[in-house]
Amino acid sequence: MAQARAKIRTILSIDGGGVRGLIPAQALEFLEAKLQELDGPGARLADYFDLIAGTSTGGLMTAMIASPNAHNRPLFSSKEMTNFYKKWLPEIFPQTIWSRFRKAKSYIRGCKYSGQCLHMILHENIPTLRLSETMTNVLIPTFDVKLHQPVIFSTLQAKENALKDPFLKDVCIGTSAAPTFLPPHYFKTHDQSSGRSRSFHLIDGGIAANNPTLLAMNQITGVLVKENPIFKTIRPQDEGKILVLSLGTGQEDSTSASYDAKDVARWGCLQWIKNKNRIPISDVFINASADMVDIYIASAFQSHKYKENYLRIQEANLSGDTTRLDYSYEENLENLVNIGKKLLDQPVSRVDLETGLFEKVPKMGTNKDALTRFAKLLWEERESRQSS
Repeated sequence: MAQARAKIRTILSIDGGGVRGLIPAQALEFLEAKLQELDGPGARLADYFDLIAGTSTGGLMTAMIASPNAHNRPLFSSKEMTNFYKKWLPEIFPQTIWSRFRKAKSYIRGCKYSGQCLHMILHENIPTLRLSETMTNVLIPTFDVKLHQPVIFSTLQAKENALKDPFLKDVCIGTSAAPTFLPPHYFKTHDQSSGRSRSFHLIDGGIAANNPTLLAMNQITGVLVKENPIFKTIRPQDEGKILVLSLGTGQEDSTSASYDAKDVARWGCLQWIKNKNRIPISDVFINASADMVDIYIASAFQSHKYKENYLRIQEANLSGDTTRLDYSYEENLENLVNIGKKLLDQPVSRVDLETGLFEKVPKMGTNKDALTRFAKLLWEERESRQSS
């Protein structure tokens, strides 16, 4: 957004989830279409959000939304992003005889997939783009296995510190390197002025924050307010007005789980690592952390009487092959697209702390209704900034 008086600070956050990124892609496509109705066919999501955060596949989508092309416009529209995913996911996660052999071998050594296709795609599309050069501020979590701690990459930090300004393609490869699926990514950054360098040994950002919404809000309310000219102009009476759209990549229907406490009590280490084509230990950690972020933020907005300023869209009833992060067969990808489209017609829902189920939010209508209202607020904020 233009650097002018900001009444509302705007955040878009996209969860990690492999091929399931096709689910939130449908919400992004719908939202961008609504913005185009208000602002013309050239409208793009990066024009309306002060910060876009994404983990793993959400990090890739963030880069696609916020990377400039030769005309200094976003590299992909939301509709193009869906088509791009459907084209390349079968290449990133190949389901061939050789890939099945590689998967079997990965139980002993190596990863299920080589990652070469992902590297090639990023090199072709954003070969020399630095993190500091994105069209709007982005935030992408990773985890450094050598430091044994999260590393959060952001445009704001990249502009201030050359050692935190890597090529965007390296950040994308790092945040997508899900353990057992894709190999960890190593790279170095250099500061020419000081002669210093820094090494990174990265795996999937989902280890730290599969739902990066809270990280995004922390940066908006902290670093952005203090350091960015846009937010220095916020008046005291506008403080606390934040508009957040958080998109999940779906989770398994908890009511149809195939095991209970008695079953799990009999498991050994192997069952926690591999069980009916799933990795239960990974599912538990990822779903728990994502839902806790949702619960915390929803509570914060409700207590400050801004509950309609936070919209979380999540499919909570995945089953079968649609739950898998790497199941890239064409039929499954189409199913995920359809799930994302149907989700738009479902009532706005939030996770209930007591039951763990997603419950309908009264008077909020469908997710389409909420996104339509969201688009109008985004457009009004951009108009206000441009006019001032």
